[in-house]
Amino acid sequence: MSASPVPSAPSPPSASATATHASRRAAARQRPRRRWELWRSPDGQPPWARPALLVIAALAGLLYAWNITSSGLAPFYSTAARSMAESWKAFLFTAFDPAATATLDKIGGFLWPQALSARLFGFHDWALTLPQCVEGVVSVLVMYRVVRRWQGAAAGLLAAGLFTLTPVAASMFGHAIPDASLIMCLVLAVDQYQRAVRGGRLGALLLAGVWVGLGFQAKMMQAWLIVPALAVGYLLAAPVTLRRRAGHLLTAGVVMGAVSLSWVLLMTFTPKDVRPQVGGSSGDSAFSMVFDYNGFGRFGQSGNSATFSTDGTAKSGGAARSAGRGGITASDPENNPPHKLVGERLVRQIGWLYPLALLGLAFGLFRSRGRPRTDRTRAGYVMWGTWLLTAAAVLCVVPVPHTAYVAGLAPALAALSAAGAVAMWRAHRADRGSRAVRLALPVAVAAQAAWAGYLAAGQADFAPWLTPLVATAGLLGVAALGVAVLVPRLRTRRRPLGALALAAACLATLAAPATWSLSVLDKRYGGSSFDAHAGPFGSEPRGSFELKIRPTSR
Repeated sequence: MSASPVPSAPSPPSASATATHASRRAAARQRPRRRWELWRSPDGQPPWARPALLVIAALAGLLYAWNITSSGLAPFYSTAARSMAESWKAFLFTAFDPAATATLDKIGGFLWPQALSARLFGFHDWALTLPQCVEGVVSVLVMYRVVRRWQGAAAGLLAAGLFTLTPVAASMFGHAIPDASLIMCLVLAVDQYQRAVRGGRLGALLLAGVWVGLGFQAKMMQAWLIVPALAVGYLLAAPVTLRRRAGHLLTAGVVMGAVSLSWVLLMTFTPKDVRPQVGGSSGDSAFSMVFDYNGFGRFGQSGNSATFSTDGTAKSGGAARSAGRGGITASDPENNPPHKLVGERLVRQIGWLYPLALLGLAFGLFRSRGRPRTDRTRAGYVMWGTWLLTAAAVLCVVPVPHTAYVAGLAPALAALSAAGAVAMWRAHRADRGSRAVRLALPVAVAAQAAWAGYLAAGQADFAPWLTPLVATAGLLGVAALGVAVLVPRLRTRRRPLGALALAAACLATLAAPATWSLSVLDKRYGGSSFDAHAGPFGSEPRGSFELKIRPTSR
């Protein structure tokens, strides 16, 4: 009987075969990206950038659309959207009823996408919410593009992620709320402004003005809060002469004004017998409704009496409809404190990144001091910083009946936090530079972790594990970052120590806002079409508020 042959071990691949596989992989990486290969990064970007961006966009879409079928309706706005879906005349004039006898008490441009969606898919909760979900994902993608051009792919991804994990945005884009359209328009305006300021391009600046004007159709004068930032940034850094910069800004201002006032002019010059009556105005004046009732009247300087409520309804000269949720009188200083942005009602919806954004702004301006006028890095910090400070200053002095109003801070907070964090990380890892500059990152992580832990502790019943997690991660991150700077002999272990520090710092920074934002997956914490909020709501008064304004003679 012959012995069975012993199977031989597989031979290792030859050197030529290994080289062939390596060359194929290299060729695949070098091959130009085809149009349909959306998962591959474009030329000039790291190979991991596009896949990471798609993951962030998918997370945003999940958060915004998770409760889309039960997102609810705001009765006043949804009724107008139904009318606009049934009548093109009502659509044009943003009328409340299909017969177009009266308009809303504000420009209803934010309802145009909702009305088109309802006309296409039928009148459902999800049909009116779908446009806001799309606007949210578009905003996330554009945030990445804008910050990537400015500070690189890593900062762009971080900005997109931070914007996605802003609690008020996670709730707002999941409901039929007007501010969603505004935020998308403003982010797109920054995208065009950035193209303009990099090359002194008038055409791109005009497009930025168009986007601001479209934002005006959604939220009126609130869209103009970005104008100082764009004007200062372009005037400071555009690579053309001062005369051309001023001329470009004036031309763009004219275009922005024309687009902004297009609906107002339509209502003004259309005969009254063929157009609806202007809501929110005792004199049937579109200018009065926009700039008085919805504008300077919020500062207590108008001649009209206005009543607003959290369900989007508004009446002129009437009492606030509380809908069983209590009342907030805007003229009462106790209900309109100047520190409202750090108050219990708003801070957990928008304020998780306050320390990191402000420290990032200060660090960026400090590091870019003395550079040429056209330096893009400094220009970016100036623009985003001006946007943040201008919007915050206005929000501190006007009533904020709806939490979604503060969403206008979210893009600037995300951009400054991401850019500052990446800049501080690069300075920390650099062999050159002073010790003080390299210690900026651990200081920022310590401040951010302390602030997040403080806010999380104020709602300890919601996530009792969150405060210990943030504190532990913050201490670990600060220790690892500090040791890497203060103990030179540990530089040989820079890679593992840096990985530990980076992971701990990210956890300390992102854990709390991510917890609040992800809570929208639970319908109890997802907010509503009346008010955007994620997680447990603060203890400050909610509901309707009455804007009492001193009457003036006509």
